Amino acid sequence: MKKIISAVLCTVMLALPLAGCSGDKGSDKFVVGFDSEFPPMGFVADDGSYTGFDLELAEEAAKRMGKEFVAQPIAWDSKDQELASGNIDCIWNGFTISGREDQYTWTEAYMENDQVVVVRSDSGISTLDDLAGLTVVVQKDSSGLAALEENTALTDTFGELIQVDTYLNAMMELESGSVDAIVMDEIVARYEIQTSGKDFTVLDEAVASEEYGVGFLLGNEELRDEVQATLEEMAADGTMADISNKWFGDDVTLIGK
Repeated sequence: MKKIISAVLCTVMLALPLAGCSGDKGSDKFVVGFDSEFPPMGFVADDGSYTGFDLELAEEAAKRMGKEFVAQPIAWDSKDQELASGNIDCIWNGFTISGREDQYTWTEAYMENDQVVVVRSDSGISTLDDLAGLTVVVQKDSSGLAALEENTALTDTFGELIQVDTYLNAMMELESGSVDAIVMDEIVARYEIQTSGKDFTVLDEAVASEEYGVGFLLGNEELRDEVQATLEEMAADGTMADISNKWFGDDVTLIGK
């Protein structure tokens, strides 16, 4: 019996340092949760790697913080569970602050964005009033959906409002004629139209205006402060502007302006 107890204790003692090392290693990682079908903020490149404006910002921030960058794709409607469980350190992927101010601990806004309506160019739709009686699609648990839920005067005119998992699916539905319009982020819409060559048009009227920030678990101010300071450093030395110019052809960022 003594030999058995001794062996168990030995095993426990050996395991303790390993557990400590594992915890230390984890703290050296910066795990960023993102929607992998949300170009140009975060998406899968042709070579299978993860890329995008937000991911490039996040990777540079991780390097400056001395952490290993990990891009972690998530289901967008499961983002809260991913954050609460500790599977990710933050949500950094065209994440809208507006309407979520009290749900997360946020960095300052680093970019502005509108929720817009995308239609086929030959649809004859030119105003929000033209959507009356039509079928509109939006991504689940998205800022577009939140904007529509707040604007019942508009949504009550729709014939039907459909929710899909990703905006790429919404684009396919629009192209096939299954739906009449999409409500989505303007930055994503214009990038997708430009790069895909789809014959779509963005209406001049916006459904809502908003700002993007990096969202952390409510109360995680320590990591938020570290990331915020790093973003300010990147803005001051021109790195943030360089990354913005690479993706958008202009510096569209807000920090330090």
